[in-house]
Amino acid sequence: MSQLETRFGRGDSFVGSLDQLPATPVLAGWDVGLGQNDRLSRARPAAIGQAELRRVVLVESDQYYREALTFELLCQGFIVHAFADGEALLGSLASAVDADLAVLDWDLGKMPGIKLLAELRRHGVNLPIVFLTGKVIAGDEHDRCLLAPQETLNANECMAFDHGAVDFIAKSRGRGVLVRRLRNVVELAKPKADLRVPERLACDKLVLKPEISRAFWNGVDANLTLGEYKLVHLLVSKAGSFVTYRALYDRLRFEGFVAGDGQEGFKANVRSAIKRIRNKLRACDPAFDEIENYSGFGYGWRKPD
Repeated sequence: MSQLETRFGRGDSFVGSLDQLPATPVLAGWDVGLGQNDRLSRARPAAIGQAELRRVVLVESDQYYREALTFELLCQGFIVHAFADGEALLGSLASAVDADLAVLDWDLGKMPGIKLLAELRRHGVNLPIVFLTGKVIAGDEHDRCLLAPQETLNANECMAFDHGAVDFIAKSRGRGVLVRRLRNVVELAKPKADLRVPERLACDKLVLKPEISRAFWNGVDANLTLGEYKLVHLLVSKAGSFVTYRALYDRLRFEGFVAGDGQEGFKANVRSAIKRIRNKLRACDPAFDEIENYSGFGYGWRKPD
């Protein structure tokens, strides 16, 4: 039994926050406490008992949206650990360790979502990360969502994917769409029961440890993101041959995923990821030069002599 299950009871749903503001009307009828990790003590919605529980960490600075989304997730069969900012989550990393995915507001005030992602990775938390963007304004009849200019959104989305996020969703899409996309992320991330953990892969000075998704060069952790690790694993597994841009991008995201401008837009994202990988490995060894480029085709890992 985990620390959280010991404290709150196995299967209980709860909301964690730092603020002391009263609950919004969307949670009327729920017994919401006011502590660091407040528990929702009302009986769980029927949807939770009909499917395997999905555990999500939510970091959202806007109390209205945080509570509204928490309510929606609870009704759809999630256990929610919700926090008002990144510092609160980092102070309760057991919540992240016990979760299936993390949902981070891109525009967090004290610690922006992209920086929080880096901190989570630095602490060894390799959960799938979904970013939310936009500011929700509660209206009398409908919520309104203010978004940044499209050019800024595109740049932020590329940055999120380049740093290993699995999705980037505008709050204007609505909570129903968001919940369905989160459910898909959890399902895709589940380990297959009939698959064994792959053996460690070594190539000259590089050692890949799939059980923890980490890459080591000369015994030094290269601090690759999960997406970067996947690219290196694919390249090393085919050392001595080249892998196409499309195959690399399919491994970075998932097969058929489309991002960037135009039909070939994904190539820029692959180049950016390879550049970061090279820089990280050169930080371990300035002489690193194992990744080769085949112009217009893709990349390859140099076969050891």
